[in-house]
Amino acid sequence: PAFPPQPGRVAIVTGGTDGIGYSTAKRLARLGMHVVIAGNNESKAHHVVQRIKEETLNDKGADPLACVFTVEFLYCDLASMTSIRQFVQCFKRKKLPLHVLVNNAGVMMVPQRKTEDGFEEHFGLNYLGHFLLTNLLLDTLKESGAPGHSARVVTVSSATHYVGELDMDDLQSSRWYSSHGAYARSKLALVLFSYHLQRLLAAAGSHVTANVVDPGVVDTDLYRHVFWGTRLLQRLFGRWFFKTPDEGAWTSIYAAVTPELEGRGGRYLYNEKETKSLKITYDRKLQEQLWAKSCQMTGVLDVTHDLLSR
Repeated sequence: PAFPPQPGRVAIVTGGTDGIGYSTAKRLARLGMHVVIAGNNESKAHHVVQRIKEETLNDKGADPLACVFTVEFLYCDLASMTSIRQFVQCFKRKKLPLHVLVNNAGVMMVPQRKTEDGFEEHFGLNYLGHFLLTNLLLDTLKESGAPGHSARVVTVSSATHYVGELDMDDLQSSRWYSSHGAYARSKLALVLFSYHLQRLLAAAGSHVTANVVDPGVVDTDLYRHVFWGTRLLQRLFGRWFFKTPDEGAWTSIYAAVTPELEGRGGRYLYNEKETKSLKITYDRKLQEQLWAKSCQMTGVLDVTHDLLSR
């Protein structure tokens, strides 16, 4: 489908130098958005920004308004709370609005290791990093949203969340580590986070929505830590069984700009359609527990009680 042009709107895409994130950033730029790529690969960033500019400006099918877009890179290591806070300060100094935040970056099935702050890497980077980033940018998102033109938080989860388990007493997989289990847990946590965030935004009367997307099985570098047999299958049969990054980015872009989702949040989207996530993700008590614990871990003030007990 053709999406409406987005001139004057600003988006942040985490992990925008590779894979789905790159395709998302490129497509949003093509719609005329000012796109800020947040990532930790500074050496690759300059080349990526240049490439998006060239591809977008040379695209004969692009909307003429796309020529007003800007693409830039700001360093942000989601495995470091200090880095996330510095990124937000840097972004806010630009005095830009923020209409779309795409929480896209992630690691997948990496060996057991810890972030700078001592968290298990999947949980710390994929989930807590985005939890903190979103909360620090909420004031800007709220200021930028307007009636009929809501700001949007789009969080990329995965079908892996359906096999995820959340042990509230061992979120860091310290008792027993499985890379697949840790990855699935981080993606499950992102769904619970999105639903609770939507409840808080609605209770505050904000013109901001939060949705979660499932890109499907996409042929990206994320598979580099997966069992060699899976990698071989990916190489041999990728084009038949895996989506391309451009195809994988489609649902993120849909959630970011489609008029059909104006003012509508708390949805799990797959192939541009609303579908049901794992049953436990609708458990409001679990959503609140995870949110409260995440606030403690990241030093964010928990406003749940103030907003939901009105």
